[in-house]
Amino acid sequence: MKTLHFLVSLFLPFFFLFSSSLSQSHLPKQCLDDQRAHLLQLQNHLYYAPNFTFSSKFELWDLNTHCCSWEGVTCDALGHVIELDLSNRNLSGSFHSIFNLHYLQHLNLAGNNFNTTLHYYGFDKLQNLTHLNLSSSCFYGQIPVDISYLARLVSLDLSNQDSCYLRYYTILNPYNGYDLLPYELERPLKLEKPNFKTLIKNLRFLTELYLDSVDISTQSTKWCTTASLVLSNLHVLSLSNCGLKGPLCSSLSRLSFLSKLIFDENPISYLPSNFLEISSRLVFLSLMDCNLSGHFPSEIFLSPKIQSIDISINDFSMSLSLSYTNFSGKLPESIGNLKFLTNLELDDCNFFGPIPSSIANLSHLVNLDLGGNKLSGSIHSSLFTLPSLKTLHLGDNQLVGKIDEFPNASSSLIQELSIGNNYLTGPIPNSILQLPSLERLYIESNSFSSMKLEMFVQFKNLKGLDLFNVSLLIEGNNRSLTFPQLESLSLSLCNLTEFPEVIKRQDRLISLDLSDNHIHGVVPNWLWKSTLSSLDLSFNVIDFPNQLPLTDANFSFPMLRELNLRFCNISAFPEFLKSQENLEELDLSNNKISGAIPNWKPTMIFNASHNNLSGPIPNCIGKMNALYLLDLQGNNFSGMLPKFSKATHLYILKVSENRLAGKLPRSLAECIQLEVLDVGSNMMNDTFPFWLQKLPYLKVLILRENRFYGQIKHLKYKFVFPNLDVLDIASNQFSGELSIDFLQASRLRSLKIGGNKLEGRLSTSLANFTALEVLDLGNNMVHDTFPFWLEKLPSLKVLILRANRFYGTITKFNSKNGFPNLRILDIASNNFSGNLSIEFLQSLKAMMQITNDDKAKLVYIGEQYYQDSVTIFNKGIGLFYQKILTTLTCLDLSNNSFHGRIPEEIQMLRSLKVLNLSYNSFSAKIPVALQNLKDLESLDLSQNDLSGKIPPQLTTLTFLEALNLSYNPLEGSIPQGNQFSTFSNDSYRGNPKLCGQPLSKKCNEVGLLMPPPPGEEEQSWLYAMSTWKIFLIGYGSGLVAGLCIGYTVLNELGNKWVDKFRKHGKRNRRSR
Repeated sequence: MKTLHFLVSLFLPFFFLFSSSLSQSHLPKQCLDDQRAHLLQLQNHLYYAPNFTFSSKFELWDLNTHCCSWEGVTCDALGHVIELDLSNRNLSGSFHSIFNLHYLQHLNLAGNNFNTTLHYYGFDKLQNLTHLNLSSSCFYGQIPVDISYLARLVSLDLSNQDSCYLRYYTILNPYNGYDLLPYELERPLKLEKPNFKTLIKNLRFLTELYLDSVDISTQSTKWCTTASLVLSNLHVLSLSNCGLKGPLCSSLSRLSFLSKLIFDENPISYLPSNFLEISSRLVFLSLMDCNLSGHFPSEIFLSPKIQSIDISINDFSMSLSLSYTNFSGKLPESIGNLKFLTNLELDDCNFFGPIPSSIANLSHLVNLDLGGNKLSGSIHSSLFTLPSLKTLHLGDNQLVGKIDEFPNASSSLIQELSIGNNYLTGPIPNSILQLPSLERLYIESNSFSSMKLEMFVQFKNLKGLDLFNVSLLIEGNNRSLTFPQLESLSLSLCNLTEFPEVIKRQDRLISLDLSDNHIHGVVPNWLWKSTLSSLDLSFNVIDFPNQLPLTDANFSFPMLRELNLRFCNISAFPEFLKSQENLEELDLSNNKISGAIPNWKPTMIFNASHNNLSGPIPNCIGKMNALYLLDLQGNNFSGMLPKFSKATHLYILKVSENRLAGKLPRSLAECIQLEVLDVGSNMMNDTFPFWLQKLPYLKVLILRENRFYGQIKHLKYKFVFPNLDVLDIASNQFSGELSIDFLQASRLRSLKIGGNKLEGRLSTSLANFTALEVLDLGNNMVHDTFPFWLEKLPSLKVLILRANRFYGTITKFNSKNGFPNLRILDIASNNFSGNLSIEFLQSLKAMMQITNDDKAKLVYIGEQYYQDSVTIFNKGIGLFYQKILTTLTCLDLSNNSFHGRIPEEIQMLRSLKVLNLSYNSFSAKIPVALQNLKDLESLDLSQNDLSGKIPPQLTTLTFLEALNLSYNPLEGSIPQGNQFSTFSNDSYRGNPKLCGQPLSKKCNEVGLLMPPPPGEEEQSWLYAMSTWKIFLIGYGSGLVAGLCIGYTVLNELGNKWVDKFRKHGKRNRRSR
């Protein structure tokens, strides 16, 4: 009973409280007598004043009902009036009685015709007021200080009193009402005493402030700073036509909730420097007619929050330019709201998706450049009809489909049209061919239908035409064509077989590109124009006349600055080059030019790489002060590299793949602009050139395949190559412990130090090289365990550790992090042992990611000035990749001491293209899971202890080009079909129990090996014996003894003994 009594006493008060509130919520709200009296008093003092003419008193409400049900009146549960909305009723008169409604929270008197001051009303009596709206009701005079005491206000609207008076004057004169409005009524309300600071100092909860057309002109510019400090919760600030002068203050950025800013018709003149930060949170912005000029921060147009912007009636240069920035994402349709935009330049960013159709609304647009992005979809023909458009650039995107015809082409102002390097199809629209003002047309590298050159005859003003990689039909009768006089013409990769006759009558050509065609024969004299500045004849089999009539003015070309003759089958330096006084760039690479370099006038850029040039490099080249780039790699130059003491502008120097000897000239330290130095594949004999630290911009240093020697230690300074991006010193004679502390860890991208005599442990400081993508230290004598700590390198793509003295198991991995980008891992020919751990496979994150090679662009590891290379081994043969595709994925664990089964989890590495597990001791069956490596192109499992049958599921690997299963105790029939039908006997050698194609041994119906016919067993024995002999070569003194034992017992044990000996010998082998 006591417990029950306690529970009743506990819950009884809550029960009555709940029942009381429940009964109140269901009762009709009855207004209190005093509230009703105040409302009736209000009604008695109000008049109906339509059209500003006063009529009799206005019956607002039905007196036969209770006041809480009256229109515009809202009461609380106790009958107090808390909301009063009398907006837009054409009311006039007095409303003093409202201020007796002390519980009032919302008061709205907007849109009436009171025509009075606010000075004598007691606003301070309404201490519960949160929303006050007195807008557009013909109030004038000073704003009363009483409003500043309404500390609970959330929204205050005193705006647009002028619009109320404008209604009256429009009634008087419907056609000219605004001109009749007296000056003092343009801003009827004033904010002087109190000033702005006094008005808002207590209104700290305010989220909306509307003071449009309130005269605040006497306030100092500090009003802005005050608002930023006091009104921290402000969402809306509307102060149009307030007479404010001076700029918006930068402290507006403190208003972190501000989403709507209206500042029209204030002569603020200019914007603060941080306006982009201020506007980053805005949804609505209006700065109409603010006397603004200069540049508007156009980045705001791409803000994800912005919905409306009005900056009209200013003197802005309306240009949105984000060229060569990292902006990305889809272009918003709201971009079409920028009605006054004249320039829209979003080229070379990362935008994708379709071109917004709303751009067709930008009628003032003069220049539109969306080139160099990843935009897709079709080109809408409405873009061509923009009435002010002069430049349209859409090239270098992923646009598809055909371009439809468009109307009014003859009235178009388009002067420059670029749609090249897309995937456009179909014919060129006739509308484009009718553009009367077109001066430059770039339609290269699309899939348009075949074109005839005479199509472009009708362009009377055409100056530039680019038809690169266009299927072009040039008919024999084009000699009579009256072609427009061009300044630039590109007919590269157009399947031309002769020099187009149309060029013969071109007298204004500045740039001509005929490269990558099938033109052959002597270059005609009429090709050379006196106006010609750039000529590219590369990739054609051409020759030059022995002598040009240079005395004839028609054959002189003093303007020639750039000449490209790559891959032209030229066998000697053209004689006419002697007289080219102004030539700045000369490219003669990949020809058959032999002999020495002539002593001609120097150029700024000289490329004679991959020819048969010989002798010493002339000393005069090192004295060319204007020399910018020198590329002589791939020749037969000998002697020492000349001094470059005067080539102070030299930017790139490449002399690799020659027979240069001696030391690096110390004068290179004076080429302070040098960024790329490549002296690889020569016979230079020197120590590591720490003195090159004097080159502040050096990015690429290649010393590979020379005779550099000694230890690499630098004791004087911590960092000596601050901007080095690539260091390649592979295949030299450097020795001692590896020391890389002198390199800038945050910069180095590629480090190749393989093929030296470096020893000791791997420096753990490599974990600090966070930009490293390629690390190759193969073929050294490094003695260490697997460097699992290299997982810390987020960008590492290639890791080569092969042919060192690494040892131990590979199990200590944080598989959660792993190698996020590693795609090539070569740890072959070391002393790694143990099982192939699942944790290790799980750490190879990038090898698990599938890449769609058909859609992926060919991207290589490296930069424009240097591209990394790698050697991939298969069947003991190294395949050199001069460039490394970012999609190439290889795993080479060969020639170690791994044992146990090949885990099924290897199927996780789905992007593998090359897998080499040969020369280990893997046992058990070949895992069927290998069938899931669908991109696999090379698989080497040779020289292991794998047994059982070859899984027939491997025939589903349709990309497999190389397979090596030799020297395993495999048995049964070889699977047939798909790629397996292309493999030879070599893929299965040393597996005596295998049968079927391509082997000569046949299988019976159940796939078992059939006994060999008479005489074949002896042949099989001889084959096994020869194999055994070949395999034993390199085992040292054990070879002779092994052969003797072999001849004694081989007849009895046969191939089983050979296999057993091979397995045992593998443990002692470290020759690969």
